[in-house]
Amino acid sequence: MITASAPGKIILFGEHAVVYNRPAIAVPVAQVQAIVTIEPRAHGLIIHALDTDRTLDYAQADPLDPLAAIVRVTLAHFDLPAPDGSLTIRSAIPIASGLGSGAAVSVAIVRALAAWLDQPIDDETVSRLSYEVEKLHHGTPSGIDNTVIAYSRPVYFVRGQPIETFEVKRPFTVAIGNTGVASPTKIAVGDVRRGWEGDRAQYEAWFDQIGAIASEARAAIEHGAIDQLGPLMDRNQGLLEHIGVSSVELERLIAAAKAAGATGAKLVGGGRGGNMITLIDETNRETVVAALYAAGATNVIVTGIGEW
Repeated sequence: MITASAPGKIILFGEHAVVYNRPAIAVPVAQVQAIVTIEPRAHGLIIHALDTDRTLDYAQADPLDPLAAIVRVTLAHFDLPAPDGSLTIRSAIPIASGLGSGAAVSVAIVRALAAWLDQPIDDETVSRLSYEVEKLHHGTPSGIDNTVIAYSRPVYFVRGQPIETFEVKRPFTVAIGNTGVASPTKIAVGDVRRGWEGDRAQYEAWFDQIGAIASEARAAIEHGAIDQLGPLMDRNQGLLEHIGVSSVELERLIAAAKAAGATGAKLVGGGRGGNMITLIDETNRETVVAALYAAGATNVIVTGIGEW
């Protein structure tokens, strides 16, 4: 039996402004993983997605199905036929929550198939193959999800420019609190677009400020100046509120984290629901996590950044 895994991801700074060519930072979330196993089977390749209760016969599957597609592009890369086997997917990454579930499953499948077929593969190729299937999930993806997940390292991204990975000089910890409210990313993005079309000068100024925060955050992370990240989160959140993508539920969790001693907090992803993140340390970890649950969080993930 062969097993491979891939982490989730969050956007740490820069969401929404990244659509308008400003920088964003994304980091892997090692506490949630997509895990793929392949076991021998007499005839044909069967794909089992346990979390969505789906079973596909690869030979008969729709070629545009993302699970069949990532197998197809991987086999095409190696110029090999489909092996006989049973490929099983288990994922602790919530679907459609901004944590990169689709990209993580693709990355784990590529790595499992490469190992099963005894073929070497590097992170760049894993990312490139996974990006092909990200197009099925998102239409015109930025490429940030597959890159941060394939490399399992922080990524600095500006649309239309090569994605850069960078080092974390001093590890730090964030808590990710889920509001339990579905995050309608496409709706939020569309509303921001309409706001921008109605007042481009104001929105461009806000996007400039968000982009500058992402650049400052990268410098702080690279230099180990973790104490600067909390205030940067707060500034970023204030600007996201200005552009209209926050919510009562998100702000309740953010306020609870700050009252419990967190040095900064902000929404993460599309907003209007979904998740928020907050910077914590060993002195306030338990207090902040308890405060998030008391304020209505349906789940809290604590993850170290720079500890992989």
